[in-house]
Amino acid sequence: MPHDHHEHPHSLLPSDPALRVKALETILTRKGLVDPAALDAILDTYERKVGPHLGAQVVARAWSDPAFLGELRSDASAAIATLGISGRQGEHVVAVENTPEVHNMVVCTLCSCYPWPLLGIPPAWYKSDAYRARAVREPRKVLAEFGVTLPEGQKVRVWDSTAEVRYLVIPMRPAGTEGLGEADLAALVTRDSMIGTGLPGVPS
Repeated sequence: MPHDHHEHPHSLLPSDPALRVKALETILTRKGLVDPAALDAILDTYERKVGPHLGAQVVARAWSDPAFLGELRSDASAAIATLGISGRQGEHVVAVENTPEVHNMVVCTLCSCYPWPLLGIPPAWYKSDAYRARAVREPRKVLAEFGVTLPEGQKVRVWDSTAEVRYLVIPMRPAGTEGLGEADLAALVTRDSMIGTGLPGVPS
């Protein structure tokens, strides 16, 4: 008689990530471990109430309002709160500005500290061992892999985020945006540009 074949539990789940999440949600709900209404509320929070669109609002305001930029420089957390943006993992934010002389880049070398209210859920690469190690050792090479090639004379400054201090990069305002309002400016700001691993878009 042949031996019974026991499949690994993960083999019973579909390979597509979205289907795997749905399958796990169904299993946990049936076991009474997850309340679907509470899960929906959490997902709604991270899809609509927090995320990169809020960080983009901060950057767009900084680009268009010198007084607000000054407030960001002196106390970023307080300035951001005036826009109604706050929450756990978003305390003690420091804004760092990109200039023609310095490009800023954020990493968390110990874990994955990240300003969730401003940028949403951290991307997988931000939490990876490779990014956390290489961003400090060879930031220009890492930036090049993200498609960011900086001028020879522009220095790279790497900021190590912690549980006490999280950083928001204020990218340089793109040329040709002088006549744009805040909403149009915010549409040019990408999540990666606020981490320093990307640049803002340019007006079409």
